[in-house]
Amino acid sequence: MEEIFLEAELRTGAGRAKAKDLRDAGFLPSVIYSHGKDALSVKISRGALLKLVRQYRLENTIINLKIKDDKKSKARPCLVKEIQHDPVSEDIIHVDFNEISLTEAIKVNVPIETKGEAVGVKQEGGSLEHLLWEVEVECLPTNIPKNVEVDISALKMGEAIHIKDIVFPSGVKPLNDPAAIVLHVVAPMKEEAPAEAVEGETKQEPEVIKEKKEVPGEAAPEQDIKEKEKK
Repeated sequence: MEEIFLEAELRTGAGRAKAKDLRDAGFLPSVIYSHGKDALSVKISRGALLKLVRQYRLENTIINLKIKDDKKSKARPCLVKEIQHDPVSEDIIHVDFNEISLTEAIKVNVPIETKGEAVGVKQEGGSLEHLLWEVEVECLPTNIPKNVEVDISALKMGEAIHIKDIVFPSGVKPLNDPAAIVLHVVAPMKEEAPAEAVEGETKQEPEVIKEKKEVPGEAAPEQDIKEKEKK
């Protein structure tokens, strides 16, 4: 497993003004959360993080954070807990990390990817429906798979692949319901033909209520009623 390192520096102060100053200087305010320890406020290079974002799926990637100010401490293995974005510009504005133990199993979500083309689609004209895009697994941090690959080549019309049908890597335990459907091939939806007219039955047109035209010299109904009331 490739080791990834990221340098961090301790930071002091809080508030929007301080955070803005850090971002203007090319840093991102961050926090490292550790079980049984106080949270640690740090700052990381925005450029260095963006480089990692482009290269890896950070949700399941172990990042070794090396605190620049603490020369005695070893790099801290961490997983990204949350990346916050600006609601308008969508720029990254804050990052939270969870420090983990490499010897304790953790629970993570891993993407499911398909391999091949289902025979039920290619030869039988069916449609592949992907119902479950991620699977929750439990494993050691060093055993987190990049993805779970599912071969769908032999999948026929009306057949499905369940969690129990997938072969997971050694040391990786799926936590989803074994009966949960991941993918299946269904028949294409048929368009309903318009109802045919019955022989001898005439098509009824909607009744159109026309406004009565006034005849010269003839009083309108409302006017006629008012004149009778006067009498």
